[in-house]
Parts: sequence; structure tokens; C-alpha cells
Amino acid sequence: MAAQAAPVNPLINLFPLIFIFVIFYFLLVRPQRKKEKEHQNLLAGLNKNDDVVTSGGIHGTIVNVKDKTVIVRIDDNVKIEIEKNCIAYAKKIQQSP
Repeated sequence: MAAQAAPVNPLINLFPLIFIFVIFYFLLVRPQRKKEKEHQNLLAGLNKNDDVVTSGGIHGTIVNVKDKTVIVRIDDNVKIEIEKNCIAYAKKIQQSP
């Protein structure tokens, strides 16, 4: 008569799946949340005279900051109003005293 194998605990079968989810979290979810939080801080700190680059590639200087939009000067006498979420990068301009 053949010896029967001991039954395997079903929780042991879940460990590889749990391990994959942990790796997924640390490689994808956590860095994305960190990047999103940094972008929200950037948008909250926008001020007049900051140089910005939009997600569409338009470079300009902020003239006015509103609740959800900013007015950006892109050339002499050319101003456009864009959503704050469309700003990809901002550079603070140091004003001399």
C-alpha cells in the first residue's frame, strides 16, 4: 500500500500571489502616488512670474493665478488661460530685493 502525502495547507499556495502583489505595490503604485503628490504640491505652490511648461509643450510665464486656471504669457501681448492640471513643470523665479 502506497503512503499518502500530507495535505498542503491552502494558505501556502497564496504566498506567491501575495508576494507578487507586494512587489507590484512597491514598483508601480507607490512611486505613482508619490509623483502625483509632488505634482499636487507643485500646482499648489504656483505664483505669479513662475516659468512653466505645459503638458502640450508651451513655455511661458504665469501672469495671474486663479482657483483652477492660470493665465500664462507666452509672448509679448499674448496670454492664454490654461488649467492648472496641464502644467507639467514650473521653475521659481528669484526676485532680487
